[in-house]
Amino acid sequence: VQLVESGGDSVQPGESLRLSCAASGDAFSTYDMSWYRQAPGKERELVARIIGDGGSTRYTDSVKGRFTMSRDIAKKIVYLQMNRLKLEDTAVYYCNARRAWTEYWGQGTQVTVSS
Repeated sequence: VQLVESGGDSVQPGESLRLSCAASGDAFSTYDMSWYRQAPGKERELVARIIGDGGSTRYTDSVKGRFTMSRDIAKKIVYLQMNRLKLEDTAVYYCNARRAWTEYWGQGTQVTVSS
């Protein structure tokens, strides 16, 4: 599985962005797909996840109500819609695919929120 993120940009607080992660390979819908982020000097943290079986979503508390993760199984793409962005959302955002003991990472896309 290869993952390619896109959509990162520099925006002002309160604005929106949509990140995309295009996946290659088979059985896309069986993978748990996640967005992680890593800010400078901080550890990588889980932002949002779609469970492969059933498609339920989970979010870290700091983004609940602002971020929405979705997937298009036919296109093998997951999205992260980010609204009302805050300064503290600045980070490199990574796409992750996991199934059983196997996981894959994308190269990351930079999101910068600054006034």
